[in-house]
Amino acid sequence: MRALVTGGAGFIGSNLVDALVERGDSVEIVDNFSSGKRENVSEQARLHVLDVREPLTDLFADLKPDVCFHLAAQADVRVSIERPDYDAEVNVIGTLRVLEAARAAGSRIVFASTGGAIYGECESPADEASERRPLAPYGTAKLAGEEYLLTYQRLYGMSNVVLRFGNVFGPRQDPHGEAGVVAIFLGRLRDGEICRIFGDGKQERDYVYVGDVVQALLAAAEVEGGVFNVGTGCAVSVLELYELCRKVAGSDLAAELAPARTGELQRSVLDIGKAERELGWRPKTSLEEGLRRTWDWIRS
Repeated sequence: MRALVTGGAGFIGSNLVDALVERGDSVEIVDNFSSGKRENVSEQARLHVLDVREPLTDLFADLKPDVCFHLAAQADVRVSIERPDYDAEVNVIGTLRVLEAARAAGSRIVFASTGGAIYGECESPADEASERRPLAPYGTAKLAGEEYLLTYQRLYGMSNVVLRFGNVFGPRQDPHGEAGVVAIFLGRLRDGEICRIFGDGKQERDYVYVGDVVQALLAAAEVEGGVFNVGTGCAVSVLELYELCRKVAGSDLAAELAPARTGELQRSVLDIGKAERELGWRPKTSLEEGLRRTWDWIRS
């Protein structure tokens, strides 16, 4: 397969690139290093230092990828609230640039979207038909990107796939900046620093290991369109997560509670039944095992 991965120097993207290279695919990377890192780039992939907000039609015409995995994004919810225009430029206009280039080149797109930021509060595991209630511009922009992909599918007959991720964690997730809570907790435990838990710590999330997410991306490249949740279907509280992080880190440091953050979701968990049925995918890595692998990487 000829694959192009936008955001291929980032956390999820670089793990995907490694998997594609390992199975013998031809891999091209588009990344502007706004959050990706050069040390993540596989030597067996070819790098194009570009911003997805730039026209990409000539690049796609030259490379003619079979599939474009579109993972490049502005992924920080806080940034989307402070700078919604910038968030929309990257996550909406950038997606349109990729979509137009893929359409002209006859390529398909597998789009990395978000579950929690799109569905909002989840009393029960949200399936793909659940009401979509974004609470931040990030979720709104991702939802707009989804709708553009599906519109192009209807208008031009493209075979685009949308994957709505849960809370992805694993090796190469930066413990700074826009990091997820797992990387923050383990990074601070490594450094002997106190971790902060906002609110009462009873907020629940669906934590899914990056290696399992990569397998979902590969499976999605083999189907003719659709929207699929990619998580575990299990809700884990921040307090439970922290105790597991302490366990794998062998730490006795207690966390401190901090005031709750405005607008934070209390419960986000995904129903993954459709991905099991139609992609033949389900997560294989337990939370504790995924945390151990992440801890091994963070302390290396």
